[in-house]
Amino acid sequence: MFKNLKEDIEVVFDQDPAARSYLEVILTYSGLHAIWAHRAAHAFYKRKWFFIARTISQISRFFTGIEIHPGAKIGRRFFIDHGMGVVIGETCEIGDNVTIFQGVTLGGTGKEKGKRHPTIHDNVLISTGAKVLGSIVIGQNSKVGGGSVVLRDVPPNSTVVGIPGRVVIQNGVRVKKDLDHCNLPDPVNDRLRTLEEEIQFLKGELKKMENERSLIREHSNL
Repeated sequence: MFKNLKEDIEVVFDQDPAARSYLEVILTYSGLHAIWAHRAAHAFYKRKWFFIARTISQISRFFTGIEIHPGAKIGRRFFIDHGMGVVIGETCEIGDNVTIFQGVTLGGTGKEKGKRHPTIHDNVLISTGAKVLGSIVIGQNSKVGGGSVVLRDVPPNSTVVGIPGRVVIQNGVRVKKDLDHCNLPDPVNDRLRTLEEEIQFLKGELKKMENERSLIREHSNL
C-alpha cells in the first residue's frame, strides 16, 4: 500500500515540471488527492460496502472537482494533471502509467448495464477535454488529442484526434486521410459549372447556325 502511495507521488514529479517539493505535492495537488480517495473508496467497493465507497467518492468530488466512481479499476502511476472536470465511470479500467488532463470524460453512451465504459491500456495519454465513450479499448502507448470524441477502439501506438476521433498516426507513420476537410466536394458548384459549360456549347452551336444562315442568304441574293 505505502509503495503505491509513494509511486503516486513520484509520478507527479515525473510528469509535472512545476512540482517542487514533496510537501507541496502532498498538500496541493488535487489530482493526487482524488486518486488516494479513490483507492480508499475502491477498497470498500470491492467489499460491497457501496454506501461508504460512494460517500468517499462524493466527498472527494466536492473538494477536488474530480469524479471517479469507486467501481473504476485504476493501475499504478496514474496521473491526473490539473484535474477539474474529470469524470471516470464505474466500469472503466485504466492500466499503468496513464496520464489524463482536465475535462477528460471516460464515460458511457447510454443506460446499458454491464461493461459500458472504456478500457485504457498502459502508457496512454489523454489530453484536455477529450471524451472517450462506451465499452471501447484504447491500445497501449496511444495518445488522444485535446477535445477529441473517441467512440471506437484505438489500436496500440496510435494518435487519435477529431470529432469523431480518427487515427492520424500509427506506429510512427502518418495515416492517409480519407477526406481532405479543406477541400470538401461542392455538388452545387459542380452542377453550376456543368450548366455553364453546356451554355457555352449551345452559344457556339447558335453562332455556327447564324453563320450558316448568313451564307445561305448571301447565295440567295446572288
